[in-house]
Amino acid sequence: MDKVVDHDHRIHWAVSLPFFGVHLVALAALVVPFHWAYVGVAVGLYYLRMFGITAGYHRYFAHRTFKTSRVFQFLLAWLGASSAQKGVLWWSAHHRNHHKYSDLPGDAHSPVREGFWWSHVGWILAPRYEETEWDRVTDLSKFAELRWLNRYHLVPPFVLALGLLLIGGWPLMIWGFFVSTVLLWHGTFTINSLSHVFGSRRYQTTDDSRNNVVLALLTMGEGWHNNHHHYMSSVNQGFYWWEIDMSYYILRLLERLGLVWDLRTPPQSVLVLRQAQDERLAIARWWTSG
Repeated sequence: MDKVVDHDHRIHWAVSLPFFGVHLVALAALVVPFHWAYVGVAVGLYYLRMFGITAGYHRYFAHRTFKTSRVFQFLLAWLGASSAQKGVLWWSAHHRNHHKYSDLPGDAHSPVREGFWWSHVGWILAPRYEETEWDRVTDLSKFAELRWLNRYHLVPPFVLALGLLLIGGWPLMIWGFFVSTVLLWHGTFTINSLSHVFGSRRYQTTDDSRNNVVLALLTMGEGWHNNHHHYMSSVNQGFYWWEIDMSYYILRLLERLGLVWDLRTPPQSVLVLRQAQDERLAIARWWTSG
C-alpha cells in the first residue's frame, strides 16, 4: 500500500536559519586573507566527507553493502555526520524510504514529481521530514553509539570547525569548513535533484534514475544512479571499468587493510542482462538501417 502523500511544502524558516547562515559565512572567503593551501584543505575535506556520505551513510548504513567492525562503523558514522547532513539514522531511514517509493507518491525528494527546488533542498528544511523514521532502521538503532550520534549529529561538524579555527584561524575555518560544507551540501544534493533528470538509462527501472558521469565525478561514484537503482545492494555503483567510482576504489583499499570485508558486487546476471540489451539494440539498429 502506497504511503499517504502530504503535499505540504512548508519550510521551517526559523529552524533553517543556520543552514542559510552557513552559506552567508562562506561568502567571507571573499574578504579573508587568501592562500592556495586553504583551497586545498577545502577540496580535501569536501572529498573526505563526501566519502563519509557515499561509503558510510549511503552504501554501508542505508544499504549494508559491506561489513565492518563496530569501531570502524562508528568512525564512518562520525565522518558522515561531519558533513552536517543530519544524523546517520535519520539519513539512512529517509534513503531507504526513497528507494521504496522512488519517483512515486511517498518519495520525499522526487524531482519528477516535485521539481528541482524541493528535491534539491526544500524537503530537508520542511518540518514534515524532521523526525527519524525509526521503523526503517531497526537494524541500526540497536547500537547505542549510533543513537547518540543521531541525536547529537552537530557534534562532529562543530569539532571539525573548531579544530580548523585552532589550527589556522578564521581563514582556514571559513575555507575548510564553511566553503567546503556548502559545496559538499550541494554536491550531495545533486543526486536527489539532477540524477533523476539528466543522464542515460542503462536499465529499465520503475523510476527515472539516470547515469551521469559528471555527477559521478562530483560525488565519488554516486552519479551511476541508474545502476544503483537497478541493483541497490552492490557496493560499487560503477558497474564497468570505465565508470569511475572513487568510493568503491577506496573501499577496496580498506578491504586490503582489513578494515572492511564482504563487499557485495553485482552478480553476473545483472551484467549479462545489460549485454543482452546491447545486442538486441544493435540488431534493431542494423535492421532499421538496412
